[in-house]
Amino acid sequence: MTPVLVLSGVNLGRLGKREPAVYGHMTYAQLVAEVERTAAELAVAVDCRQTDDEATMIGWLHEAADTGAAVVLNPGAWTHYSYALRDAAAALTGPLIEVHLSQVAAREPFRHVSVIGPVATGTITGLGAESYLLALRALASRLSKSV
Repeated sequence: MTPVLVLSGVNLGRLGKREPAVYGHMTYAQLVAEVERTAAELAVAVDCRQTDDEATMIGWLHEAADTGAAVVLNPGAWTHYSYALRDAAAALTGPLIEVHLSQVAAREPFRHVSVIGPVATGTITGLGAESYLLALRALASRLSKSV
């Protein structure tokens, strides 16, 4: 089975240090461990990656498009303005769940718009690390129905 790519964008490597009042105290390594634990429970292979480089993220989305992989994507700030990332996400052939740790609709007005959301299968926001875990569960369910 092609693994689910769990892609985290800009600044997510700083979890636990960056605005813990907004993003929580969990580190990126702890988040990955939670995702991997949940994936094992679901019998789903995951490949967790994080980058602060937009070109790298676009390359990973192209890879997912070429392999038909399902994707959990937290684009970070790119959510609100990266049409290049949106176009790469639109080319995916597998399902895409957009996730956010914070409730973006309750934050600054510029965060209320996602250019990724319209091309995503679904969006989960505001539940901290649970956003990732729920996305993984949703994809596991979809993938098991398509087999």
